[in-house]
Amino acid sequence: MKETEVKKHRYGMVIDLDKCTGCGTCMVACASENNVTVRADESDKQRSIAWIQLYKINNGEKFPKTQTCFFPRPCMHCEEDGNGGHHPPCVSVCPATATTLDENTGIVSQIYTRCIGCRYCQAACPYHARYFNWWDGYSYFKPFPDGMERSLSPDVSPRMRGVVEKCTFCHHRLMRAKEIAHAQGRTEIEEGEYIPACAEACPAQAITFGDLNNPKHKVSELIKSPNAFRLLERLNTKPKVYYLSSKEWVRRLADNYLPGEPVRGIND
Repeated sequence: MKETEVKKHRYGMVIDLDKCTGCGTCMVACASENNVTVRADESDKQRSIAWIQLYKINNGEKFPKTQTCFFPRPCMHCEEDGNGGHHPPCVSVCPATATTLDENTGIVSQIYTRCIGCRYCQAACPYHARYFNWWDGYSYFKPFPDGMERSLSPDVSPRMRGVVEKCTFCHHRLMRAKEIAHAQGRTEIEEGEYIPACAEACPAQAITFGDLNNPKHKVSELIKSPNAFRLLERLNTKPKVYYLSSKEWVRRLADNYLPGEPVRGIND
């Protein structure tokens, strides 16, 4: 690499589904870190907001052969649109350039002040990882008792009504880690200095985060496992969120395989 070239990072995570207990700590940590409130009526799922969702799947067999698996799903931070374009599906359709792919980090951002609320990105995302904010100003936080607004994170701006929001891999934590490294005279941050809230809070340590391009980071080794896979791999969106599972039926469901169709691994 030439001295004039910028070292490109590719931040991503590996979620071990064999370790995940479905406790939901990742969802709570994400909401607390990123100022995502709980609405008074959470039964209206079309208007609720959760940057990381936790799903429960099963193998479709009757007891005693029934097996279940919990599936955390943040934003996948895709690299391509599936048609050969070097932009995620959401970035390709946004008319306001309110969402972009950072070539130096691999993080797909969401710029709220640019968003016009057309929700094209929501329609384009095959993982349903984007959410439209229906609530305006302080009314967005009304489900909290008076005074709870003081607990909001100062690093993440509350969103206004009419914009789309999503997981950002806690980008503000990356900025904080860079500031600390710069103050210490370093140009690069070390593994473990930048970790999203979900990965840090997971009690089962099922979520590993790091630079996929850095061979010294644990995630770069985990994605080489024969049990590694990505959601809807055949769409060729190249997500930066990988999963691990020793169960073939889990890997089969992740890509909507038909009965009898062989499962293709990411290393095939």
